[in-house]
Amino acid sequence: MMDNQRTSDAVYLIGLMSGTSVDGIDAAVIRYAPAPEHGEGAELALVAFENTPFPAEVRTMILELCHPANATIDRVGAMNMWLGELYAQATLSVLAQSGLEPSQIYAIGSHGQTIYHAPEEKRMGDYNLHCTVQIGEGAVIANRTGIPCVSDFRVADMAMGGQGAPLVPFTEYVLYASQEKTLLMQNIGGIGNVTVLPAGGSLDQVFALDTGPGNMIIDELVSQLYPPMTMDIGGEIAATGQVIDELLNWMQQDDYYSLPLPKSTGRERFGQHYVAQMIKAMEEHHWKPEDVIATATRLTAWSIVDSYERYIAPHHPAQQLVVGGGGSYNHTLLRELRKLFAPHQVEVLTQEDIGGHSDAKEAIAFAMLAYYAMERQPNNVPRVTGASQPVVMGKISWPYPGR
Repeated sequence: MMDNQRTSDAVYLIGLMSGTSVDGIDAAVIRYAPAPEHGEGAELALVAFENTPFPAEVRTMILELCHPANATIDRVGAMNMWLGELYAQATLSVLAQSGLEPSQIYAIGSHGQTIYHAPEEKRMGDYNLHCTVQIGEGAVIANRTGIPCVSDFRVADMAMGGQGAPLVPFTEYVLYASQEKTLLMQNIGGIGNVTVLPAGGSLDQVFALDTGPGNMIIDELVSQLYPPMTMDIGGEIAATGQVIDELLNWMQQDDYYSLPLPKSTGRERFGQHYVAQMIKAMEEHHWKPEDVIATATRLTAWSIVDSYERYIAPHHPAQQLVVGGGGSYNHTLLRELRKLFAPHQVEVLTQEDIGGHSDAKEAIAFAMLAYYAMERQPNNVPRVTGASQPVVMGKISWPYPGR
């Protein structure tokens, strides 16, 4: 029988993340010792990390389910269970790499795979029925591994009027808040999101927002224009192209960029339908594919700087922007960011520059969020999400006691 109990102030946790890029499962094993109070003093060590690409069939099916017309109950239900099995396999694989036993792991935190995110207010009767859907059954993960699994984090925040996103700012504050510097923690996954950590600030002074598309538009363009490639590795394609001003101007007009805070976005706005418009314009104007990808890359960099200028700089001029996620490996994107941030005297770094791990960052975050859920402690940031109060996010699936 396995007890999965805490034996000291430090615990081992596993985090699972598959993001809007739908490229695979990031699995991280961490050793975490929380600070007595939120803020400086928490200790974290990455014990093992592994990325498991999705089978091509699974990726295709997930992307199909991101379109509500395709997301029938039978298909969503089956994929929910299938992803639970894949997440469980990824857990057991990274656990073997760590050298730890399941009984040594306090909990698993699994973000799940988002197939629908509609954070905008939707009134029906007397209720706001805004919603979000992440699949990847936690009960399957728990019972295949023998480890409690915390999943479905976002809905608790949405139940209190929040957008259910972004969630990583809580963990970024715990790990990175500084007394001396205002830091911008920029994740570039499918969607870009930034957390603002004011110098010497408390948790209730932290704020964050989705800056707009990260890799999502770039990846979809590459998938359609350069098959079988699915991403612009290192930004090599963009580096050969020239920005198309007309296309960039059109992209910058999307009303998402000027929405008030809090705000979040996803594939519903910047997914396949959006890219189809770009490819249609490319064909009509006889633009080169590499130029379209260069323009999409510039747009991502521009959206990050635009968010800084609109929402952050007037209140919290920053000293550093720390980039994590897959976009941190796109050298063309990083060059664009450094060029656009230079007038603001903001230094652009990567997670690796500060001793972190760009790929593991979000998996680590969900491992930490699982810890606070297991401890019955609030793990959202209401100012960030728009929730009316702090909540304990995450639903706990327990394995059979004799597992």
